[in-house]
Amino acid sequence: MPPIFLNGGAMRGGPLHHLLDGAPLVASAGTAPRYRFYSVGDRCPALAPVAHGGARVAGEVYEVTLGVLRDRLLPAEPPELELGVIELDDGSSALAMLLRRPYTSYAGLTDITEHGSWQSYQRSKEAA
Repeated sequence: MPPIFLNGGAMRGGPLHHLLDGAPLVASAGTAPRYRFYSVGDRCPALAPVAHGGARVAGEVYEVTLGVLRDRLLPAEPPELELGVIELDDGSSALAMLLRRPYTSYAGLTDITEHGSWQSYQRSKEAA
């Protein structure tokens, strides 16, 4: 089963967690500091690899079957995201949803890298 890094609604306690169909949590983890983190129209988070100015983004790593990935997770993803491979902060690799390159100039993007996680960004909006 391939590991997948999740950083949004499919994490524990999130509205999409049920889509994992019982997939085991491997670890709480973070990305290597090679990514910017965006809110896509306040609907979902997105990672974008960068050569400079990246940061660690917190998330969770799960072991999912290809069937769960194909039938449950990928159909729930918005068109702005695509499946890719990222580097985690321990040097290992995992699947993750990345911002598609055509959307890097999308007007609905908000850079939320400073928050470090989707949950932190959501809490900051509630406090505002």
